[in-house]
Amino acid sequence: MSKRVVVVVDLQNEYLSSGKLPLTGIDQAVQSAAKVIAAARASGDQVVHIRHEMPVANAPVFTPGSDGVQIIAGVAPAPGEQVIVKNYPNAFRETDLEAVLKAQDAQEVVIVGAMSHMCVAATSRAASDLGYKTTVVHDACATMDLEFNGQVVPAAQVHAANMAAIAFAHGAVVSAAEVVG
Repeated sequence: MSKRVVVVVDLQNEYLSSGKLPLTGIDQAVQSAAKVIAAARASGDQVVHIRHEMPVANAPVFTPGSDGVQIIAGVAPAPGEQVIVKNYPNAFRETDLEAVLKAQDAQEVVIVGAMSHMCVAATSRAASDLGYKTTVVHDACATMDLEFNGQVVPAAQVHAANMAAIAFAHGAVVSAAEVVG
């Protein structure tokens, strides 16, 4: 059994242009993520899907039971692949992700998903802190413009800053082409 697991973080309908939180570059990120997932399946690596849901029924986004919380069709779980529901940015917090990885004797996690500055960053840092060799596939992730002190920070800069921070101290940051080979 492979010691590597691909963790697909929050690639959900809420982030599509039809969703409530559309992300810059989401279509390209989904295409790249689909390639990484297909390569993982072909090589026998496990794939674990993370799905964000708010813990209250009347939440404005990621509302339980809504179309927005569904995983995007192009990266949908294959039969038998684990889906873990989370309520926090860090996919390890109050979930069984770590237990799933330990049961698979995982030593390395490859992370794709959304949003670069939130759940991808939090999950990759936690994976690194827990001792997993961590790789983030930068072109299989997406984010949005943010604002700070009245200044808009474009999504490309938000993404680049977060990938740089991950690469600085938490893991490798590579392209889908590098993962797929």
